[in-house]
Amino acid sequence: MFFEGCTLKRRGLWTLAACALLAGASGLWLAAPGKAGTRLERPITIVVTFPPGGGTDLLARRLGEQLQQRLGQPVVVENRPGASGNIGAHAVAQAAADGSTLLMANSSFAINPGVYERLDFDPRKDFTAVFNAGSIASVLVVPADSALQTLEDALAQARQDRPLLFASCGNGTPQHLAGEMLARDAKRFVQHVPYKGCGPAITAVAAGQVAAGMVTASSAAAMIAAGRVRALAVTAPQRLPQLAGVPTVAERGLAGFAVEQWHGLLVPAATPRATVQALHDTLEQALADPAVSAGLRDQGYTLARQTPGQFQALIAADIDRYAAVTRALGLKAD
Repeated sequence: MFFEGCTLKRRGLWTLAACALLAGASGLWLAAPGKAGTRLERPITIVVTFPPGGGTDLLARRLGEQLQQRLGQPVVVENRPGASGNIGAHAVAQAAADGSTLLMANSSFAINPGVYERLDFDPRKDFTAVFNAGSIASVLVVPADSALQTLEDALAQARQDRPLLFASCGNGTPQHLAGEMLARDAKRFVQHVPYKGCGPAITAVAAGQVAAGMVTASSAAAMIAAGRVRALAVTAPQRLPQLAGVPTVAERGLAGFAVEQWHGLLVPAATPRATVQALHDTLEQALADPAVSAGLRDQGYTLARQTPGQFQALIAADIDRYAAVTRALGLKAD
């Protein structure tokens, strides 16, 4: 069942209220195989921690479409950017634990505890993992008319007296880390320019406001195809099928260099297990659809296919792993 007006767009409170009434009337039940159903009285809201147009936002809308189609439940995507995802995460941590509010997060969620001195939530205790859609690499891009033709050109320009300005998707994001790690490994100098998401960052690069940008491959794909930016290197271990002509950082002399990030959905920690499993199973069924999985692969994703427990363990391990990386790099957000 679909509800006109309850689409995957940013809506006002009056629309959310109307959708809630319709959802209650619909009497939606989530049911995991062999388990009793869990009733959702309200539309599903997916809180995206970055602005519209970036890879995380685009993925949230794809997954939201699948939930809406498969559950007959209105799904609203709400963008709450800021503080590398911390603002949106805090909002979801305080939301009702009934499965109606989900957090669309990426690896920044696990990086932030090592970057920010204080968080208004506990990433280990306040959330339950639902679904890991997959991982994606980042790409170093420059404006279309840039004189920089290769990664070597960019690194050669990154001198101590004149660091290379590079945009990223925000403080503490995997793209921020990738840029800093690249400079460290190449023994060059960069100056980080954080944006409130990959969408604004790639737009700034295309406009020539910064010399380069490190953004997700999914965020950059359309602008690369349109010729608005050029890709110099990808941070994946191997070349991406979608950018087959773009070398990896490792190919360009930094052996072993690889930085990828996961994207997944979380809910407040007290959400019933049956609801978590039902949401997970619905999304797993969506990824079993060849058209859906092919669409994500075309965007550059490597599908994860993890259980909620496996995803939860990955997040916990990444919090520890990234804390060591940020400490070694001396990265702290203001």
